[in-house]
Amino acid sequence: MQLSYIFTIMKIFGLLTISFLLLFVSCRKDSFITSPDARVTISADTLKYDTVFVTAGSTYRTFKIINENNQKLLISSLQLSGGTSSAFKMNVDGTAGTRFNNLEINANDSLYVFVQVNVNPGAANLPFVIRDSIQVSYNGKDRLVQLEAWGQNANFLRNKVVSTNEIWNNNLPYVILGSLTINTNQTLTINKGCRIYVHADAPIIVNGTLQVNGQKDTADRVYFTGDRLDEPYKDFPANWPGIFFQAGSKDNVLNYAVIRNAFQAIGITDPSPNASPKLILNECVIDNNYDAGIVAVNSSIRARNCLISNCGKNLFLVKGGDYQFTHCTIVTIANRYVDHKDPVLALTNFTNNSTADLNAIFRNCIFWGQNGLVDDEVVVLKSGNTVFNVNFDYNLWKVQAAPAGVSANQIINNQTPQFDSINTSRNFYDFRLKSTSPAVNKGTSTSVTTDLDGNPRAVGLPDLGCFEKQ
Repeated sequence: MQLSYIFTIMKIFGLLTISFLLLFVSCRKDSFITSPDARVTISADTLKYDTVFVTAGSTYRTFKIINENNQKLLISSLQLSGGTSSAFKMNVDGTAGTRFNNLEINANDSLYVFVQVNVNPGAANLPFVIRDSIQVSYNGKDRLVQLEAWGQNANFLRNKVVSTNEIWNNNLPYVILGSLTINTNQTLTINKGCRIYVHADAPIIVNGTLQVNGQKDTADRVYFTGDRLDEPYKDFPANWPGIFFQAGSKDNVLNYAVIRNAFQAIGITDPSPNASPKLILNECVIDNNYDAGIVAVNSSIRARNCLISNCGKNLFLVKGGDYQFTHCTIVTIANRYVDHKDPVLALTNFTNNSTADLNAIFRNCIFWGQNGLVDDEVVVLKSGNTVFNVNFDYNLWKVQAAPAGVSANQIINNQTPQFDSINTSRNFYDFRLKSTSPAVNKGTSTSVTTDLDGNPRAVGLPDLGCFEKQ
């Protein structure tokens, strides 16, 4: 009898224990997790709408907020930052709105958020890129989902391969997504006025030939820049990789091209496969590029009236090659985007243990830098016994010790060029010359008769650099 009573008590106790545990688990699932370290997954950090909007366009994207915890999660706020004025519209579980408060997500469950964009590309004041964000707030923590749509119609090219000769005209902007590759023995011709917007992961790779036919007027130049045109990103360097001319590339000519905000604006390797220079740059602007303006490895370049400004390394020409730069301004003013830690010109006939012939002529050029850590803005280094002909003829440079082994004729040393206007806080740089500049009327006569602006050069005694004082 006593033993039976004990078994009965144990059975009741076991049932109570199980009930208590079930009640505890149930209560735990019904309670809210409050830790900022709660396991919450948002299925996308950016929603991109790269549909071509040829008429008033509307399209949806979606993301999930996943509660990976064994307790409920309270989303204290889910809001569209642009509010009712945003081009984006938000819908949460069938309800439209711009802000939702106190949304509950059950344990190990999720919440769907639908986001629509509706744009009219015919609107004259429509930005090229439309952006907004959705803020997700929970347990004292804020997370953002970025929204990005193309507001204007454009030629959208994803992983584009130029496999036959191709011509681009200025009908719509060109947006490069993924990459642009010009195949061997094929030519891409880009005519005046074209705008090329390149995504952050999209290098332009030239195995064949790139011909750019810009003209002197601002609207007729050809622009290469990143596709982030919103503040503050539109002025950031390293927005896109750059243009890379590969070993077999040949006969490349860029006229009135503007290349801005790349990581390396131009990378070029190996000599030309034919007798012509591998790359000709006429009246080009290469500006605000993070690592380098031009990186060349044993290649050949002819540059005339070019401005290469505010780059990590403006000209980095190594392992020999054949170069002619005439009436070029190579300058960096340290600013909040680019530290000036490297000379504006570095020229060598070697890399590591490899050397090659070097022939270089710099005539009527300016080499200058300020606000940085560089004393010698022109550094020339030689190794071995290969051909080494380096000539600086009628230039202004900032150099403490003239480079050894070079020919230097009519050099203005360590005199500020007196550029027209520099304001680093406003990110404004006008590298035209003041009338009192020591570079005015200090050049030697060449076949170059106009400047970067298309203005006439003085006969007999032109100015140094890419701009002629009018």
